[in-house]
Amino acid sequence: MNKINPSVTRYGLAVLAAVAALLLRQALNPFLGAENPYHTMWLAVVFSAWYCGVGPSIVAVIVGAVGVWYWFLPPHDSFSVKSRVEVSGILGFLVLSAVIVALGESTRRIMARQRRAEEALKKTQEELEDRVKERTAALEEKTADLLEKATLLDFANDAIFVKTAAGTISYWNQGAERLYGWTMSEALGHSPAELLRSEYPIPLSEIESGDTWEGELPQMTRSGERIVVASRWTSLRDRSGKTVGWLEINTDITARKRAEDAARNLSGRILTLQDDERRRIARGLHDSLGQYLTALKMNLDLLSRGNDRQAAVAAECSEMADRCLAETRTISHLLHPPLLDEAGFGSAARWYVDGFAQRSGIQVKLSLPPSVLRLRQEAEIALFRALQEGLTNVHRHSGSSAVEIRFSLEGDEVRLEIEDDGHGIPRKALKRLMEGAGETGVGIAGMRERLRELGGSLRVESGSTGTLLRVSIPISEAAKETRGEMDTSQERTSAA
Repeated sequence: MNKINPSVTRYGLAVLAAVAALLLRQALNPFLGAENPYHTMWLAVVFSAWYCGVGPSIVAVIVGAVGVWYWFLPPHDSFSVKSRVEVSGILGFLVLSAVIVALGESTRRIMARQRRAEEALKKTQEELEDRVKERTAALEEKTADLLEKATLLDFANDAIFVKTAAGTISYWNQGAERLYGWTMSEALGHSPAELLRSEYPIPLSEIESGDTWEGELPQMTRSGERIVVASRWTSLRDRSGKTVGWLEINTDITARKRAEDAARNLSGRILTLQDDERRRIARGLHDSLGQYLTALKMNLDLLSRGNDRQAAVAAECSEMADRCLAETRTISHLLHPPLLDEAGFGSAARWYVDGFAQRSGIQVKLSLPPSVLRLRQEAEIALFRALQEGLTNVHRHSGSSAVEIRFSLEGDEVRLEIEDDGHGIPRKALKRLMEGAGETGVGIAGMRERLRELGGSLRVESGSTGTLLRVSIPISEAAKETRGEMDTSQERTSAA
């Protein structure tokens, strides 16, 4: 079924209103008389202007004017010309009707705009209420989720807390309470650096400038106990990327660090005992076995004065005794060179470099300063073992034909550098080497432990053009009060 056009409906209502007004005026004619035939027409005009619009109102005014002209103005029931008074009356009706229509249309439009505004406001309010409900539900869901996660964080053994952009604590889990001793209410609003007395390895601003950071931090608990934690930092940012805080997760590694220190001290003690044992073995080889071999050689020399056959055998045995003496002397000196105790590192290094160049065929350039502080025994042993290990690795692994050794006093430290021109160490192997992985062997690990006992450091740099091993020891740990002459020449080159 087709729907009636709203425009046709408005026009129809306007015409019906005008006709009804005329009929009503006709019915009231006995009471009102012939004067003022427009009384009921005003109702039709107002109704049409209010509800039907401009076009229907004009039609209603025209229908009303024609009806009044025909039925109520003399001569009645005729369209003939009326008197001047009647014409002026009908004109007045038309003008006043036009004003009513204009006012009605204006009022109708204002009310229509008001209705649209109210509808829009109501729709907006409904949408806002829906959004508020949705966001409230989402917020409640997130709050519940956060509460659940916060509860899970409380079960963690690690200390977890959040620091705001202002540097104060805004969240503190139960793991932090157990580790540090401060409750959440006591920790909130305080700076972690002040509360825990953290000692940062680099400036705090540098840590906070990155997205993440990991490291070890010495801290203090509420009871005054010093602890060490493995700390992991993550920056928290808003949608615009601005930093609004940091999440910090700390794991107590105090017991592990103590165990590492104990193991390190034990390793240092073992290395010291090893050096003492090497010294005793070297002395034993030199003083006992060396003496026996010397006596054997003397007896063989006496036997060589006999007949030809005996002399030949004795000469051969004497030659073998000479080789045994040389090997014994070499082993003894390699275990612990007497020059290291008698003249210091410089002389021992020069002797060892000469022997290494002869045995390996590698050209060695040794640079020593003209004079230097005589070093502590432990420091000289550490430097000599580093020299041994470094040259051994050059010979075994580098494929180098030449190596340069530099020993110097720079600033407040003693430095030994061993540089070759070999094919270098692969990146992964170098990383494992510097991280102290077990598969890298005991030589580098022993070297590192010796230096650590003296407060020194070991650094290895390697590339396609060769490898540089750098050993440094603080002078405060290495130097003795007496000064000795180590070498009068600055450079010495030994070749096979």
